[in-house]
Amino acid sequence: MTSDELRQLLMDVNLGRLDVDEALGRLKNLPYEDIGFAKLDHHRALRKGFPEVVFCQGKTTAQIVEIMNKLSRNNRTVLATRAGRDVFDAVQAVLDDAVYSELARTIVVYRGERPAPRGNVLVVTAGTADLPVAEEAAITAEVMGNRVHRCYDVGVAGIHRLLDKLEMFKWAHVVIVVAGMEGALASVVGGLVEQPVIAVPTSVGYGASFQGLAALLSMLNSCASGVGVVNIDNGFGAATLANAITRIAVKNYCAKDRA
Repeated sequence: MTSDELRQLLMDVNLGRLDVDEALGRLKNLPYEDIGFAKLDHHRALRKGFPEVVFCQGKTTAQIVEIMNKLSRNNRTVLATRAGRDVFDAVQAVLDDAVYSELARTIVVYRGERPAPRGNVLVVTAGTADLPVAEEAAITAEVMGNRVHRCYDVGVAGIHRLLDKLEMFKWAHVVIVVAGMEGALASVVGGLVEQPVIAVPTSVGYGASFQGLAALLSMLNSCASGVGVVNIDNGFGAATLANAITRIAVKNYCAKDRA
């Protein structure tokens, strides 16, 4: 339940459009619903602005289907990450409006009215091999209510490709930089822009990259200011951080406007 849904529920009770018992029935699963193998956090949207996201890796297909089916009730948009095609097929058999991205391995069930986009998030990659992580970030940021532009394959091996795209960076409120190998792109971008930069190391690279550890350490040791780092291949984490920044920015802007 989102804050808007709760506000409407309380208004309906106050105006006599809904009796107390029916309102209690709608609230009975707050703050969570115990379904045995999982406890679904129905309060997540109220606290964070977006419902609980399903991380599919490690779960059985049957568990994922049941979780998504229950979370999608009450016109909630639901996002699942790290989902294979077989998982999507099973979800779509129950939720026929589910949408799958093969590249990002995400499933989205769109329900209710989509919010007007509030923030501008630019997702940048060093190379084409970084696209799966970048698309996970891009789709997550979009689903959570942001405008997303993509600037792919502009790594430091051909720095002129990045310099040709600098106008795009002026549009963004937050920049997500996804890079493997030595992860140098995050430092370069961090030295060029004033916006917060969220660096995502990927596991792309040869042996000495240690499945992304080299890029992670390089980003953590960046000399550029304003660069934060999430875990290896964690496009979802980068997008949720970007979304938190845009939500706060919009709230502050609205509060200033009301004052």
